[in-house]
Amino acid sequence: MSEYTSSGLLIYLTGLAVVFLCYLCIRFIKQHKNIVIDHATKTDGLTEPSSLHPLIDPLRCIGCGACATACPEEFVLGIIKGKACLIAPTHCIGHGACRESCPVGAITLVFGTETRGVDIPLVNANFETDVPGIFIAGELGGMGLIRNAIEQGRQAMDSIRRLDGLGKKDRLDVVVVGAGPAGFAASLAATQYKMRFVTIEQEQLGGTVAHYPRGKIVMTAPVKLPLVGAMKFTDTSKEALLDFWTGVLKKTRLKPNYGERVESIVRNNGFLEVKTTRNSYRCRAVLLAIGRRGTPRKLGVPGENLPKVVYRVIDAEQYRGQRVLVVGGGDSALEAAASISDEPDTTVTLSYRSAAFSRAKAKNRQRVQDAVASKRLRVLLKSNVKAIGERAVNIEQEGKIFELENDAVVVSAGGILPTAFLQDMGITVETKHGTA
Repeated sequence: MSEYTSSGLLIYLTGLAVVFLCYLCIRFIKQHKNIVIDHATKTDGLTEPSSLHPLIDPLRCIGCGACATACPEEFVLGIIKGKACLIAPTHCIGHGACRESCPVGAITLVFGTETRGVDIPLVNANFETDVPGIFIAGELGGMGLIRNAIEQGRQAMDSIRRLDGLGKKDRLDVVVVGAGPAGFAASLAATQYKMRFVTIEQEQLGGTVAHYPRGKIVMTAPVKLPLVGAMKFTDTSKEALLDFWTGVLKKTRLKPNYGERVESIVRNNGFLEVKTTRNSYRCRAVLLAIGRRGTPRKLGVPGENLPKVVYRVIDAEQYRGQRVLVVGGGDSALEAAASISDEPDTTVTLSYRSAAFSRAKAKNRQRVQDAVASKRLRVLLKSNVKAIGERAVNIEQEGKIFELENDAVVVSAGGILPTAFLQDMGITVETKHGTA
């Protein structure tokens, strides 16, 4: 081998070694950061994902990091000891991009965990329940993310339009129940397919979104709406999103029946009969695109029936100058407490029974931390409301009961899934403990 060739080979090998060492250094730095995040997560008790999340099979995982790269949320997944890990479970909001990106199929998307079960109606890949003709999409099926709910509504209607028995003059093709993101998208799809349908909504356009506090930022990602095309929102306000949807209604002449609530859905001689507070509809199929809140979960304490107790905040400004207690530890509770604390001359206390806000998103936890740091908000962890009076509330914290002066109480303790409503129709509801 010539001296020139040997020199060239040495330069090549040296360069290769430098590249490899750089790769190892970068990998080490990233792993160290992931370990720090993972340790902080466990120390703070933030280990319970709030919605759909990845379950990683370590035997199949090759540690390529494609899942962490694909995740739209920062530092949810990371590589530790050559394997992918869910290092910040409470940051996960169910995008599902991680599963699609995994080259070896090591990721399954699941609901619930071993310690926290989640009730989910049984549906197949086409969104049809075990009751033929009844479909479920969106938040009720576990998809609370706006983008996912819209996509599910569109896909569910695509499945419904392929059913046999459509186009009968004596009945509708489908009844859409709910005008939130999933129901809205499904109704547009039904219009596009020229189906005979009606959309009923017991409250107003937007469903759960309509009940977000005024000005709340709605987290969305670009998504296509039938008849409309791309919704290019990323971060937007509740008002802007609802204004956009209202404009779409006008352009498409879609007219949901507001203030109409479903009372029963029964099968009768080969068709479904939907009875509401206003009417009765015969149809081939029903799409349930309702929220999971159902009936707001109550505290069950004396004084809860007082007029000053509410279960959602529409406008934080109405609490200006008042002493307010917010109860709960999820996103709605943290959003309510932070929003009200922004109002002048308010005294806001946030009470939560657990030791950490493990079910809330990082941005909402940060808002609460900032409000506490600026002394606009007081947080009482490991506390429970014992009684509510006209001018005060009694709170128990770590065995001690004390009185807190109070003008208003906001209970944001989640809702009770309409399980009885679903079971009356014959739909199976499963409790998921970390299963798909």
